[in-house]
Amino acid sequence: MITAASDIPSRLDRLPWSGWHWRVVIALGVAWVLDGLEVTLIGSIGSVLERQDTLGLTATQVGWTGSLYIGGAVIGALVFGRMTDKLGRKKLFMITLAVYMLATLATAFSTGFVFLAVCRFVTGLGIGGEYAAINSAIDELIPARVRGRVNLAINASFWIGAALGAALSLVLLDPRVLGPVLGWRACFVLGTVMAAAIVLVRRHVPESPRWLLMHGRVAQADRIIEQIEAQVRQQHGALEPVQPRTHASGRGTPPLREVAVVLLRRYRTRSLLVLAMMVAQAFVYNAIFFTYSLVLTRFYQVPDNRVALYIFPFAVGNVLGPMLLGPLFDSMGRRKMIALTYTLTGIGLALTGGAFMADWLSAVTLALCWTVVFFVASTAASSAYLTVSEVFPLEMRALAISIFYAVGTGTGGFIAPVLFGRLIESGSRGAVAIGYAIGAALALLAGWLAHRHAVHAERKALEDVADLSNG
Repeated sequence: MITAASDIPSRLDRLPWSGWHWRVVIALGVAWVLDGLEVTLIGSIGSVLERQDTLGLTATQVGWTGSLYIGGAVIGALVFGRMTDKLGRKKLFMITLAVYMLATLATAFSTGFVFLAVCRFVTGLGIGGEYAAINSAIDELIPARVRGRVNLAINASFWIGAALGAALSLVLLDPRVLGPVLGWRACFVLGTVMAAAIVLVRRHVPESPRWLLMHGRVAQADRIIEQIEAQVRQQHGALEPVQPRTHASGRGTPPLREVAVVLLRRYRTRSLLVLAMMVAQAFVYNAIFFTYSLVLTRFYQVPDNRVALYIFPFAVGNVLGPMLLGPLFDSMGRRKMIALTYTLTGIGLALTGGAFMADWLSAVTLALCWTVVFFVASTAASSAYLTVSEVFPLEMRALAISIFYAVGTGTGGFIAPVLFGRLIESGSRGAVAIGYAIGAALALLAGWLAHRHAVHAERKALEDVADLSNG
């Protein structure tokens, strides 16, 4: 390993929170808004797409559109994740946004299941690539003392997109506006317009100085950190001096064989923990949310153009959880909070599944139950992305994020929508409750592993948390 004394990481971590940080968070965090928009649109219009005057899909095909979106995200994460480590954070978060934007526009012109499935798959490619590029950039630009709460809040913005998607579908599917036949297409067109606007904002986010330092581009890293400091000084005045520290420098992107050694041997306990967290959150979210509209229409006879009303409280709980509980990840610590949120998620899922099976819930009370459960579950899911982005070495961070996102989402996320689609088609509450029980068991397992093995990464520099020499 090549090492050099540099004060760049310490200069980034000592910066007071500023308008510059807000601009970065807004420009990059929109990735989760877009993902939430996409997932919610399918969740909200799933029953609409079953109508013969739209695409005439079956419940299983609706489930497959969700699974293919996830499949695309898995492949996109792996392909673009490796490119992010090699080519830089900025290049890739611009490319992946463009892929998303074009595929979403194409979705609006779908003529049948195959066309729709291909569009959803390509849209997933862009979103999967966004996860790797954005998580890497955010953690490398945000000060260590607030990294936990900021990361969780950004991940929670997924549910701002969810609320937006629900609102779009509620308005546009209304017969007094566009109605089901044209309304679902207009939803995707408006999603494209939103992505185009974000391209303009994201152009001004700089390359990660930490990534530049790792690739030996010290002069460029110095110029960028000086530009950042100049903007922060305008708001906060003089900045405290820092001492140079020895960090890996000029090492570049490690070969895949070395990545495998790090993940499977040196950091195998961390890898097992992250894998359990990612599988659990992917199964829970994709199982319940991709098929939520089908549960409401099949078991509670909710009209398909009113499904979005039940998504709003669900989305509110998901946003507020990480926002309110996020600061505790920096104060109480990662291990306590990750274990607590996953355990409570498992308990909440089990109780709600039991009540659903016993037919104790109405459509309204089911929505309220999910609002409470996912207040905690959203925090747990966000902590999975926080963990994978900070516990592995910087030179392979984006690839590590993409690998665990791909494996976790590929197993929990790809299987869940198809499984639940079939369970719902059976018409049996008991069958659907079994799916909820599987999610509960996965969440409880992740909580137990976090209690035993989660890393105390709170308020520590990324280099101290994930340095290869720490073992």
